[in-house]
Amino acid sequence: MSAKKITKAVIPAAGLGTRMLPISRAVPKEMLPIVDRPAISYLVEECAKSGITDVLIVTSRSKTMIEDYFDYSLEYEQKLLSSGRGNEIDDLRRAAKLCNIHYIRQIETKGLGHAISFARTFVGGDPFVVLYGDDIIFSEKPVVKQLIDVYDRYELPVVGVKEVPIELVMKYDSLKTEPLEKDIYKVLTMIEKPRRDQIYSQFAILGRVLLTPDVFDIIDSLPPGAGGEIQLTDAMKIMAETGGMTAVDFEGTRYDMGSKLGFLKANTEQALKDPALGGEYMAYLKDLVSKL
Repeated sequence: MSAKKITKAVIPAAGLGTRMLPISRAVPKEMLPIVDRPAISYLVEECAKSGITDVLIVTSRSKTMIEDYFDYSLEYEQKLLSSGRGNEIDDLRRAAKLCNIHYIRQIETKGLGHAISFARTFVGGDPFVVLYGDDIIFSEKPVVKQLIDVYDRYELPVVGVKEVPIELVMKYDSLKTEPLEKDIYKVLTMIEKPRRDQIYSQFAILGRVLLTPDVFDIIDSLPPGAGGEIQLTDAMKIMAETGGMTAVDFEGTRYDMGSKLGFLKANTEQALKDPALGGEYMAYLKDLVSKL
């Protein structure tokens, strides 16, 4: 029997984004731009390119800007028409047409596991992908599709991982693994925000996981974990130790959009790739660096 087709994704976007203060007081961190598009639009596009048809965005108060972006903007369309730029309207509408986008509010922000629990009705009995709102990954093959392909082979939950420095492992999580094939591993267990003496490996989950619906009952049974919050990592640890889980060392470059340095790196590197901006921006950077 072939694996069930993955068509649903969840994007948790309820967090406050305190690392991006003061701007995150007024602009949701998911709406911070990479050149001329908000970060979250890249996540939805990655879903669409991977065969996902329905995306649930878990939001919170003061995040209505996200809903407004994935909608038509009649005022801007009228302005474009009156300015003889009607040919640009399709590009404005493109974001709204990528997937069927649904929304639900996380009334209290009590951790990533708690946020994911709000997706139970949306998911039903289907496996689904989770894209962390802070993590933008640029790759030749979408990372969501990389995870789906591994799920199709093993029919087990999948986490996207990379090896990171010890200091980051202690901020993220650490996985104990054994190899299955090139860049694919069996996950034996994991730990959230380990102390140095608790680290299993330098493999950490970065921004993409594929889960099966049994995760919801596990989340419901969890006590608060690191930081007093309901941690998704704690639920995935139980899944790995009981039903099995795989990890893929994915191809791609990840940017932490929840950090100011990650935000700047993503904008710089994507601006250099922009056909209209790249050449002029490169010349500017070279001139700037020569004066340092």
